Amino acid sequence: MFDTKKVEIEWGGKTLTLETGKVARQADGAVIATLGETVVLCAVTAAKSVKEGQDFFPLTVHYQEKFSAAGRIPGGFFKRERGATEKETLVSRLIDRPIRPLFPEGFYNEINVIAQVLSYDGENEPDILAMIAASAALTISGVPFMGPIGAARVGYDGENYQLNPTDEMVDAGLLDLVVAATGDAVMMVESEAKELSEEVMLGAVMFAHKEIGKVVNAIISLAEKAAKDPWELSTGDDNAAVKAELKKLIGDDIAAAYKTTLKSDRANMLNAARAKAKEAMADKSPQEQMVAMKLVKKIEADIVRTAILKDGRRIDGRDTKTVRPIVAEVGFLPRTHGSALFTRGETQTIATCTLGTKDAEQMIDGLNGLSYQHFMLHYNFPPYSVGEVGRFGAPGRREVGHGKLAWRALHAVLPTKDEFPYTIRLTSDITESNGSSSMASVCGGSLAMMDAGVPIKRPVSGIAMGLILEGKDFAVISDILGDEDHLGDMDFKVAGTSEGITTMQMDIKIAGITEEIMRTALEQAKEGRAHILGEMAKALDTTRTELSAHAPRIETMQIDKSKIREVIGTGGKVIREIVAETGAKVDIDDEGLIKISSSDLSQIEAAKKWIQGIVEEAEVGKIYTGKVVNIVDFGAFVNFMGGKDGLVHVSEMKNERVEKPTDVVSEGMEVKVKVLEVDPRGKVRLSMRVVDQETGAELEDTRPPREERPRGERGERRDRGPRRDGEGRGDRGDRGGRSRGGDRDRGPRRERSENEGPEPEFAPAFLKRDDD
Repeated sequence: MFDTKKVEIEWGGKTLTLETGKVARQADGAVIATLGETVVLCAVTAAKSVKEGQDFFPLTVHYQEKFSAAGRIPGGFFKRERGATEKETLVSRLIDRPIRPLFPEGFYNEINVIAQVLSYDGENEPDILAMIAASAALTISGVPFMGPIGAARVGYDGENYQLNPTDEMVDAGLLDLVVAATGDAVMMVESEAKELSEEVMLGAVMFAHKEIGKVVNAIISLAEKAAKDPWELSTGDDNAAVKAELKKLIGDDIAAAYKTTLKSDRANMLNAARAKAKEAMADKSPQEQMVAMKLVKKIEADIVRTAILKDGRRIDGRDTKTVRPIVAEVGFLPRTHGSALFTRGETQTIATCTLGTKDAEQMIDGLNGLSYQHFMLHYNFPPYSVGEVGRFGAPGRREVGHGKLAWRALHAVLPTKDEFPYTIRLTSDITESNGSSSMASVCGGSLAMMDAGVPIKRPVSGIAMGLILEGKDFAVISDILGDEDHLGDMDFKVAGTSEGITTMQMDIKIAGITEEIMRTALEQAKEGRAHILGEMAKALDTTRTELSAHAPRIETMQIDKSKIREVIGTGGKVIREIVAETGAKVDIDDEGLIKISSSDLSQIEAAKKWIQGIVEEAEVGKIYTGKVVNIVDFGAFVNFMGGKDGLVHVSEMKNERVEKPTDVVSEGMEVKVKVLEVDPRGKVRLSMRVVDQETGAELEDTRPPREERPRGERGERRDRGPRRDGEGRGDRGDRGGRSRGGDRDRGPRRERSENEGPEPEFAPAFLKRDDD
């Protein structure tokens, strides 16, 4: 029934399987990719015709993680997969970015790529498998896809590169890098690193590219068995004559616009040139007009690229290495915990840092179960930042992706939770944009955290690099503008500290780049990052030593694990009482680490003192401050160590005689006491009379010592009456023992049967009866 085609290869010590023909047979291409026990299905469908007036390529990629893949049921009310999570959005972008440039220019048919995780073994990550499955499905579908591509994850332990490392290996290592590539060139790079050198990062990319070649060959083998007939594309006219006519008409206008430094003026001049071209084509058909407008874009690209590649002259007059002017300001907002205004040319962000307690952590429900994130970075891109009218609301895929890139750049320099037990939220609100707002978010976020007093290891800066490539000639440009990004061949972002790279992201708009180009871009980016760090240091060169007055304070204390139960109390009674009485938040983990937080230091101290009273042992001779909690006839009970009470006997309240405890103390009264004794059962005897109740100082005990009463000789034993047998104790009745019921005659004694056994030896004497 099934015409199944399958390819298997050994890859990184595991078996990678690509299979088609058994599932989703009505899709144009469907592949099940398996690595270990992780299984991903990717199905590709393409529209057979183009919508009228379509002038862009409508490629949509969806990645979905099925909770059933890990044997889990989704949380929440609906108990089913809902909208895309942040991870699903990021992986969708991860698949989209390397395949989009590999469709031919002018191909505008709508394509859906849907990847679903069907099984997850907790070891082999499904994102790499989804990228491979998508590439294989496109390759066998027959659509004009100039692939295939492969993908791989690379780790680094300080000495060796690791292919497709597990989560545990990544956490313990220094690098988490994802590469997508064809058999000839690298297409995409995404990474998070712990301050690694350019040489190590480049080596990781090349290592990945070598391993990816095996996957590309496997996809080609599958295509040889199962690929559908390729689509026929109409070649059409290259429109050279129309392009030449348009260039003659508006070429000088476009060249003049791209020599204008100010973005708004440049945009106005370009819009005027485009309107001039549109007016000249007014008598043409709608299709011809659409083609003409695309040709105008090509003319713009040709003019900009030629000026950069041949003359070294950029749109705003800079050379290829110069970074735009930078102005950085910290403490920009008065009530935030930390803030910075970072401006680089016409790109600007307001970055804010907010500190919170553990209960502000983000809960993430994924295939690996529940996890908690204590560092968040949220990137916002309102339409006014580019002078446009547009949608304003929930973040889209681009915002999520840019925020995650900045998150990776800063994550490597954060202090550990033991060093800084706060939840950290950064926001980057882009207020102006003309090139690399994500790298501005890195710079602004770094300054905002330093302003908030977060003890990061070192400041982080970021820069975006571009590429103009014509044949063998190329130019790498630093700190690209928005127009240079749109008209160039590469968007290469690098962020890091003075010690090394923390993140690197690359997207290619052509069929890949070589090792030589990447090496040049990395070295040029290093120079640019160092310059930006110097400009940032003018605003703030080190982390502030004090937190904002508006930030919560968190103090930690470690207690013995055996005392955790006492601090929490039955059903949480004790810890709730501490929180209610002091106003501080108290969190305790399974190892006995307690975090006490409040914006009021006095509340923290009160909670800390309470907990210390619970876990510490009373020390004989030490003076404590306590509260009277109960008064009895013979004294008062004082709570003096949170969970500990001691007795102040009435004789220990004052040196003079006290008739009633209520003459001296009342319930709720605060008193100072000295520990006199702790008996083996833990009961504590306290004294008030030897402590100055005003100052808490110990007083000299002026009461004369109690005189010892002499103990005389014992003498003779007194007569205790007759014995039970009637001898020596007098007559105690007919029973010969003590009477229990008057003179009632109980009758003769019953003989015990053999089954009852002998009379127990331990029976009390008064239950035994004499035989006589």
